[in-house]
Amino acid sequence: MRPAAGAGRSGATRSAARGRRPAGATEASREELSARLDAVVEALGLGPRLDADDRDRLLDYLELLARWNRSFNLTAIRDPRAMVAAHLADSLSIVPLLDSVPAGGRVVDVGSGAGLPGIPLAIARPDLCIELVEPVGKKAAFLRQCRAELALDRVEVRECRVEALSLDAEPDLVVSRAFASLADFAAAAAAIAGRGTRLLAMKGARPDVEIEELEARGLPWRVAAIESLDVPGLDARRCAVILETRRNLPLPNPTEP
Repeated sequence: MRPAAGAGRSGATRSAARGRRPAGATEASREELSARLDAVVEALGLGPRLDADDRDRLLDYLELLARWNRSFNLTAIRDPRAMVAAHLADSLSIVPLLDSVPAGGRVVDVGSGAGLPGIPLAIARPDLCIELVEPVGKKAAFLRQCRAELALDRVEVRECRVEALSLDAEPDLVVSRAFASLADFAAAAAAIAGRGTRLLAMKGARPDVEIEELEARGLPWRVAAIESLDVPGLDARRCAVILETRRNLPLPNPTEP
């Protein structure tokens, strides 16, 4: 789903962003990363959704991440080639799960860190408003730099904990990647969730223990679906756990002890 022409992106700004390359980057390495990304996009069935401009922007993001990572330790993965699978492919694997979020909808990425999965999602779905919530200052600064250099006009960076976040409308979806247990994620998201909000937690193997904890704590969320994620290039089990509210129970107040 693409926005109207010109919505959420500036051609001139994109060209300028692509022109800025980190010191030491070579065209050959760019070509290698591009080939890896193309293989990921095709394996995930996202070819019709991600055009050449989108793929360029994903590579620009990867270069920014690799450059900032040398000074700010944003991710333990140092090799950009490994980042294609571990970060880009992993984040893009949930793009089809966002099909239920309409154009103009709002997605909140809790504990965004280096912008994962929020920034790849913003590139794949530029018609969405995406909030990147990150309390650590150096990581939030990186996210703001990404927003500016990649011309992500519909992305907002919130330097705070999700419990302190204030939104003017409930989000359609709240996502997390390696943020917390299901129960802790669900409790924290109550600060911004409404009755129509769904939660999507990216996990490794099916988290049965976490699901039991969620149920034992009596939180007003239930597991709506568990989707297996086939991440190309990543030799690890991955899944997405989708939660929806139990409508007969009140959402908890995360500020209460």
